[in-house]
Amino acid sequence: MDQELDDLVAVVTPLLRLLAALEFAGRYLHLPDSGAVLAALGSPDTPLRAARSRLDRWPDRLEGVKAPLVTAAEASLAGWDRLSAAAGPGGDPVSAWRALRQLPRAQEALWPLAPLLPPISRYFLDAPARASHELQARLMDPSPGAGVDHVDNAYGTHGGYSVYFPETGDPPQPAPLVMALHGGTGHGRGFLWSWLPAARAAGALLVAPTSLDATWNLHAPEEDSANLLRILAETRARWPIDPSRLLLTGMSDGGTFAYISGLQPDSPFTHLAPVAAAFHPFMLALADAPRLKDLPIHIVHGRLDWMFPVELAQQARSSLAAAGCAVEYSEIEDLSHAYPREINRRLLEWLGVNVPESGPA
Repeated sequence: MDQELDDLVAVVTPLLRLLAALEFAGRYLHLPDSGAVLAALGSPDTPLRAARSRLDRWPDRLEGVKAPLVTAAEASLAGWDRLSAAAGPGGDPVSAWRALRQLPRAQEALWPLAPLLPPISRYFLDAPARASHELQARLMDPSPGAGVDHVDNAYGTHGGYSVYFPETGDPPQPAPLVMALHGGTGHGRGFLWSWLPAARAAGALLVAPTSLDATWNLHAPEEDSANLLRILAETRARWPIDPSRLLLTGMSDGGTFAYISGLQPDSPFTHLAPVAAAFHPFMLALADAPRLKDLPIHIVHGRLDWMFPVELAQQARSSLAAAGCAVEYSEIEDLSHAYPREINRRLLEWLGVNVPESGPA
């Protein structure tokens, strides 16, 4: 058994480092200059390639630990290989973006080991919460029914959702809810992992739906909006939710749909946070004055966004404020068209969730 423990350390450490490198690449990837990010990272894949074969000698009785590690390692290495090929000379910048879809697949494979292995549990927390020993102890004994579930949400399907139920709190207490909408051609099953570390640290309930088609229907939003309400109702039936803290957020097309759906007069969401989204003043026609008055909206946008120029976000800030909304605005200087995971903690605090560095109160 000593040999297997040595193997475990030898594999987990470089695996987590490669996952962190992929997260870094996703955060700082700027498609007009994608090679610079990889050059800054060096070769984080090399130690994992050297250690990966150590798992092949494990006995069958350790398959429950071995299989997730192998799957996560292979997905992360595939993501790095595809990213390196796409970001290199003569590569395709859009393929570099798509290569990062291997990251959530690796994270999903690794997730079942979080209750068993403290380093992996710490990985699934945002950085400020990783120092809390008290939080770590509570997460090693999760509440019944807590954790990640995928409801009719296999990759390649549409209309389902993935959900994270808070692991802390027994019996379950009413939780703040974050509904996070993926970008165009994305999938809720993958986008869940962009938010899970912060939601887990905060004890928040997280829902990541998948659009009914390849992306959210921005021109006829009724069906996608109705599906979000169905998903919200199903989630409420499984876990108590705080109705005063319901955040609808999203990335790119998902952020635009958060505007379109969340501004409707009958929307149950108390806060909206579009990230890297498009905006047009016609969206204000979807709402009436009572809905807009003092509606909390936090706009997040990158100054380097190549898909939706930052001027769209600046226009949104002015138009929504003039319409009576309570607008917060975060313009991130070094952000391109990518999801800034570091914003999640700030959005939760803006939502009224106490997220101290030592973990949830």
